[in-house]
Amino acid sequence: MVLLAEIGAVLTALFLLYLLWRFLKNPAYVVANSVLGIAIFLVLDALGLGIPINIFSIGVVAIGGLSGVLLVLLIHYLGLGF
Repeated sequence: MVLLAEIGAVLTALFLLYLLWRFLKNPAYVVANSVLGIAIFLVLDALGLGIPINIFSIGVVAIGGLSGVLLVLLIHYLGLGF
């Protein structure tokens, strides 16, 4: 049973490394996604959605871009944080 968990952990790590490589292969895409995510996040704040802007929410949005905005919105509306 432990061997199966170790194999799963190694496969998960390899998959995450592959995704990281694909994501960082084009730095212009990463920068554009981050800037667009922060801009949309600030527009949503101006609309009055009540999501606090702090170092953690900006960090998630800067790293995640558009998907980071969706993650912060989801976490906020589920009442789990932010």
